[in-house]
Amino acid sequence: MDLFGKTSNPAFNNYFFGNKKSAAKTMTVTGIFIKSMLSIAIIVIISFGMWKLHENGEPIKWYSLGGMLSAIVISIVISVRQHWAHILVPLYAIAKGFFLGAMTVYAHAQFPNLPYQAIGITVVTFIVMLLLYQTRIIVVTKKLRSVIITAATSIFVIYIISWILSFFGIKVFIWGISWPAIIFNILAAIFASLSLLLDFDYIERHKNKSPKYKEWLATWGLLVTLVWLYMEILRLMRKLAIKF
Repeated sequence: MDLFGKTSNPAFNNYFFGNKKSAAKTMTVTGIFIKSMLSIAIIVIISFGMWKLHENGEPIKWYSLGGMLSAIVISIVISVRQHWAHILVPLYAIAKGFFLGAMTVYAHAQFPNLPYQAIGITVVTFIVMLLLYQTRIIVVTKKLRSVIITAATSIFVIYIISWILSFFGIKVFIWGISWPAIIFNILAAIFASLSLLLDFDYIERHKNKSPKYKEWLATWGLLVTLVWLYMEILRLMRKLAIKF
């Protein structure tokens, strides 16, 4: 298996970027940036809408669940219908807006201003990782790529298994506030951050080469990583706030 062709992010793999055929227009960093900002704006707007619903006394639990499940379904469809990405990625952003909006509201209700701090840390982490990558202080080697992919995949598997077990009333330690749960969150946040390096590396390898429509796929990949990073930071800060 060629590890140089994969990242821990499900959006960046050979299935999406394996086509070497030339195209009239190619994927550019500017195009990815614009589409990413548009998608983030959608998430923010939907999140504010969730906030208003909560303030008006409307139940938002089902919005959260619906958003999460919709995002999963949309991701699966994107994986097999990549040419629909220009339609599906904005829908993914809407679904994530409902999910993240609800999670943010719950966290703010329990610990005011905690989400703002989590957002700030996420933005700072993104900038730091980008600088580390651009200055080559951290070089994305084959060994580093392999470690991050293995760790990130293991974390996702643990989350999926724990989510399934929750339907049977079995509560896995990762959801508690014990030290093992906190350590797990810290490790997850670290590898979510490192996954950004792989995303930057993959975009750099394929910019000005892959077809233009794949900018939406790259945007989706960045959204997946950023949402994961934000959720890990928010969970970690909430656990620490409860514990201390």
